[in-house]
Amino acid sequence: MRHSLHRLAILSVLLGPASLLAAPLAYVPNEGSGTVSVIDTASDQVVAEIPTGKKPRGTVLSLDGRRAYVSDQPNNRLVVLDLQTRQPVGEIKLGESPEGVGISSDGRWIAAAIEESNEVVFIDTRTEQLSFKVRLKGKNPEHAMFSPDGRWVFVSAEEGEAVDVIDVEQREQVGQISVGARPRGIGFSPDGAVAYVAAENADEVYLIDVPHRKVLSRIKAGLRANGIAVHPDGRRVYISNGGAATVSVLDTQTLKISATIPVGQRPWNMALTPDGKKLYVACGRSGVVSVIDTDTQTRLTDIAVGKLPWGVAVR
Repeated sequence: MRHSLHRLAILSVLLGPASLLAAPLAYVPNEGSGTVSVIDTASDQVVAEIPTGKKPRGTVLSLDGRRAYVSDQPNNRLVVLDLQTRQPVGEIKLGESPEGVGISSDGRWIAAAIEESNEVVFIDTRTEQLSFKVRLKGKNPEHAMFSPDGRWVFVSAEEGEAVDVIDVEQREQVGQISVGARPRGIGFSPDGAVAYVAAENADEVYLIDVPHRKVLSRIKAGLRANGIAVHPDGRRVYISNGGAATVSVLDTQTLKISATIPVGQRPWNMALTPDGKKLYVACGRSGVVSVIDTDTQTRLTDIAVGKLPWGVAVR
């Protein structure tokens, strides 16, 4: 034990505090420029641009931080990026017009929403091959998000005013929950008990009881509410309002909007750092990512990225 501690101390000296406490990187798919911008969240500077197909959108990261998987809509594929060399290293055929993608908490499964065929396809990351497909009742799926326990995938059906529920083990749709017009972003409470769904044309967020698959409440948000990010403490939910150029903060204890923060034009999909201290908001029409300090609930800066940033992934 003493020798192990000694070796650890030596390793810590050799690596230095910067290596041990390195800030995570944020990855931003730019659908207008066909790239993924890489942001150092310590300096809030772009440190690289990765070529990623013609129109990159949904993006998830592997648990070990070595891979990114990015949907390339016109080419009907999932592009595999090596995040060490920052180059594409493969592709996985999906279906016509893939949109949002989600990854299970154990990192095994990736779910991709396929617009034209109204289905979700599942990729096994161990083989990086398509494993199975699930046909949906809803139309025009936008996002496919895993519950924290990996049991369910919730899918927003833009034209169906509903959320489709997939049982991953059974590999089939097992339910559908009616919500407002044009549902888009989805997020789960850390314990998986509640799902938050932004309905863009209703300007509302729907709170769904996950075990019972029913709407608990509906909250008025900003104009064209579309993106959702849930803070790690579960007490705050962030809602991007595409028509208002703002982010609303929902207090999950009071179910009231506690703050409204101005950001760039057409805020879309978002991601928090693992410690929850910063929120990164893709603002498509401004070509920037707005950075929000979640403690002070203020915008810190805007980071210029590629054209039409669609979302953010942070690991």
